[in-house]
Amino acid sequence: MPEAAQGRGFEGLACYQQALRLFEAAYRLAARLPESERYNLADQLRRASLGVLLNIAEGYGRYHYLDKLRFFYMARGSLCETLSACVAACRADYIDEVQLAWVRSTEAETERLLNGYIGFIRKQQQGGAEFGKTVIREQAPEYAIPLLADTPQAAVGSADPQSLVPDHHYLSPETAGDHTDD
Repeated sequence: MPEAAQGRGFEGLACYQQALRLFEAAYRLAARLPESERYNLADQLRRASLGVLLNIAEGYGRYHYLDKLRFFYMARGSLCETLSACVAACRADYIDEVQLAWVRSTEAETERLLNGYIGFIRKQQQGGAEFGKTVIREQAPEYAIPLLADTPQAAVGSADPQSLVPDHHYLSPETAGDHTDD
C-alpha cells in the first residue's frame, strides 16, 4: 500500500489492510480459474472479496454507530463468503491445502481485526446522543404489483411516455376471481 494512503481514513484500518491482502489473492485465483468458472466461482470470488473492502469503507463513512455496524456486519458476511469460495476452489482442485490454509489464516486474522473494530465502534456509540440508539433506516419504497390479464400482444403499449411499464389490462382485486384461462 502506498505510504500516502496509510493512516488516512478507512485505508488506515488494520482490518481493511488485511482484507486487501485477501482481495488480491482472490483476484489472482479468479484469474487462474478455468473458463468454465468465469461466470460462476470466479465471479462470486471477486464479488465476495470486493464486498469485504467496500462494506468496510462504507461503514467507515457513516456517522451513526449503528449504521456503521450494519456495514461492518455485511463485511464480515462477505469475508465468510470469500473463505467459502476458496474452500470450494480447493474441493474442485483449483488450489491446494497449503493455499487454503493461508486463506483460512488471513480470513481469521481479518475477522479478528474487524471484530475488534466493531467492538470499538460499539463502545464509542458515535451519534447515539444526537440521534438515539435505534437503527437509522432509509425509507423503503412502496411497490404495487398488479395482476396481468390475458392481453393480446398488440394491446401492449404505453399511452404515457413517462411510464416504464407497458400498458396492460390489469385485474383489480375485485375482478381477480372472475378471470378464467381459455
